[in-house]
Amino acid sequence: MLPAFPNQEISKIADIVMMFESLDFLYVPAPDIEASVQYYTKVLDGRLLWKIHAYGVWVACVKLARGKPYVLLADHIDRKDMMLIYRVADLDDAAAKLRARGWTEENRVEIPPGPCCTFRDPAGNVLVIYENVRPFIMQEFKGKIDKPARAAGNELQR
Repeated sequence: MLPAFPNQEISKIADIVMMFESLDFLYVPAPDIEASVQYYTKVLDGRLLWKIHAYGVWVACVKLARGKPYVLLADHIDRKDMMLIYRVADLDDAAAKLRARGWTEENRVEIPPGPCCTFRDPAGNVLVIYENVRPFIMQEFKGKIDKPARAAGNELQR
């Protein structure tokens, strides 16, 4: 039998349990996107699901395990800032609830499935919550592999 809790306590527990639906992505710094993709696919035996170049940045999605999280390799994030990306049902609602508990939003960004809020825990680790407003995107991007463009001087374009 479950212990009896006042309704207010049950409500608080339900909010916490339901706010973070799943850990969907690890957003991993990859300043050299090609070297990172090679490492995650050849050395770690991951499967490259897609690699895109958009808005001046490279992002590649690698599947390392049977389930989630997917690894998003990105050339535009700082080396020290690997991010855990959790899905929430409603980004603005989750942010408001967290803000009421003393949470501080650091930044708003986008990943292919939707908008995100970044924040840091007391140790400085980056955590992210996102709303999956484009649930079709993982399937739509599957197999899409953008190739680096070559400039006149044979240098890679970003």
